Amino acid sequence: MLLSATPPPGPRPAQEARLYEEAARHRGLTPPRTHPLASITWLGPAASNPALAYRVGGDPAHLAESRRWIEAAVRLPHWGKAHMPDHDLDAGWLLHHLSLAYRWIGDDLPDGVRALLRYKLLLQGRRMYEFAVASEGGWWSSSYWQNHNWICYAGLATAGYVLGKEEWTERARDNLGTVLDLMPEDGSHAEGVVYWRYGVPFLAIHLDLLQEAEGIDWWGRGGFLSRTFRYRLHQTAPGFAFNVDHGDCHDRRSGHSAGLYYRLAAQYGIPEAQWMGDLASGELLWQEAAESGVRPGILPEAYLEYLWYDPSVAGARPTETRAFFPDLGLLAARTGWDDDATLVSFKASPGGGHKAWETSAKHRAERGWETLNQGHHHPDSGSFVLVSQGAFLAVDEGYSNRKRAAHHNLLLVDGQGYADEDRYHVYKDIPYERQARQRDVLAAPDCGWAHATAEIAAMYDPGLGVRRLDRTLVFTPSGRLVLLDLTEADVEREWTFLLQTDRPTEPQPDGSRLIRSGAASALVRQFAPLDGPFISEATEVEANPTSSTPELRLTRTLHTLRAATARTSTGLFLTAITPRGGPVAAERVVCAEGEGVTFGEETVLLSPVARRIRTAAVSADAAAVLLGGDNCAPYVVAATRLELDGRVLLDVPEPYTGKVG
Repeated sequence: MLLSATPPPGPRPAQEARLYEEAARHRGLTPPRTHPLASITWLGPAASNPALAYRVGGDPAHLAESRRWIEAAVRLPHWGKAHMPDHDLDAGWLLHHLSLAYRWIGDDLPDGVRALLRYKLLLQGRRMYEFAVASEGGWWSSSYWQNHNWICYAGLATAGYVLGKEEWTERARDNLGTVLDLMPEDGSHAEGVVYWRYGVPFLAIHLDLLQEAEGIDWWGRGGFLSRTFRYRLHQTAPGFAFNVDHGDCHDRRSGHSAGLYYRLAAQYGIPEAQWMGDLASGELLWQEAAESGVRPGILPEAYLEYLWYDPSVAGARPTETRAFFPDLGLLAARTGWDDDATLVSFKASPGGGHKAWETSAKHRAERGWETLNQGHHHPDSGSFVLVSQGAFLAVDEGYSNRKRAAHHNLLLVDGQGYADEDRYHVYKDIPYERQARQRDVLAAPDCGWAHATAEIAAMYDPGLGVRRLDRTLVFTPSGRLVLLDLTEADVEREWTFLLQTDRPTEPQPDGSRLIRSGAASALVRQFAPLDGPFISEATEVEANPTSSTPELRLTRTLHTLRAATARTSTGLFLTAITPRGGPVAAERVVCAEGEGVTFGEETVLLSPVARRIRTAAVSADAAAVLLGGDNCAPYVVAATRLELDGRVLLDVPEPYTGKVG
């Protein structure tokens, strides 16, 4: 498709119109005569989109426009200025786009321009190739789970196929095979949604090139590509415009890639991906382009939308409301997909996810290579994001350079967050054993409930003697949250509960707090500890989201709600968060054993460690008993016995999770 500029058969009027619009977008700009301080990635698509438009429609104005930007790019002595000139993202982007332009319109360029472009591509490709060889085992050359690896090798591969440089394409192909084998089979991505939309399209680009140039079909290799749309889908906020911002996210609007959606829809027959592609390239396009903090952004993908759109794939609006991605320990649950729905996203895993953590440890031991570069993965295991009524209520920090657990919805121990945090790459050189994980997950597609317990004790300084720090999160069918945090240490510690919001929470007469965000709201009520009043304070987070512009500084203010225990070796926080306040206030359930919260028609009973729940109506050996909701049958987690109102509904030898009856 890409090399031959040949899309799947069938009409594509919307994609063609997008291509022509993008091809003309820069006509009022003067190309730079010297290298600007900022990134020049945008120069590549400024040339490739009009080149493709000329191939499609034959308008000589598009040919002239492509030539303008080609000449601007090739006269720059280096591609990239502030960060790793010739050896990183700027060079990768330009190699890809200008190589395609050379392939598509090279014969129509004046001889001198064509020769200069070819020379520049050979020069920059050689620089990139030699750096990749020399730096193997260090930076992006072997950082298999990182967007720099995917983009730079895709750029090198594009140039190699166009110029006939087999050593470039062979090296890039070998790397691609390794990446596909090592990416998580569940399709999740530890760098977060923004870097998913920035980097994963280049994996698809490379696969497209490989298939067309060499006849090698690796679209099914490893499983990541076939499942990654589902990950992206479940990190979409209700209403589809915004994204959940786990990981480094410049903003909440930089998440869509219509071109990639179309390619995944065509390759794997995913109707929801086709539907999302239409939405992203239509209704949502210009607002994302205007508000996105990621450059060059969504508009330059017009060439991919045109070449990857397959009109034979029927689109369908998403309906699935529960998903769990085990590699990243990511649980996502929502009440629906409309603008007013409620969503929670809750995660816990080792740095980079389980597969990357395990495999990179082997690389380190067996080869002496450092292959896990997860600077975009935060110290956020056990944290969650809550969206409701079209607004973000419990929020993530977004992008930061000095990452800290205190910027997330987490817990502190004697005021301390994770060990070895407060730096960019918080997982670098830490002990292998320092891993978080999720257990006791309930996320059945036919179940209105969602449940998981994050084990995060290992993430804290061993000197604190933390033996247990387990967070259980329950999402009810109507979108309420219950959090149970259980803590243990060798000596008495102060345990602090943190909740981050976009604006200060408001104290209520009963001691609860009200979260507001525009017209949206939620009520936070903490039942334990009883002696830990809420304190609210501002938290400043600073970031430089691009190494290509080192002087750029962005500051975001979080509003942090804190509640702390008295010094104790064992602590407990029991918290309910009710979007819109709810028609029935949350109340604590009287339990002889276990902990419980009821909202009237929905009741949550928890015992994640002892697994013994005893109330006036319930006797259960289980981590959780969940009662009520649209489906009146109870659900249980890790249960061997359930007796409800004197009736034994479950009695089994092995722990069972799911619907009872």
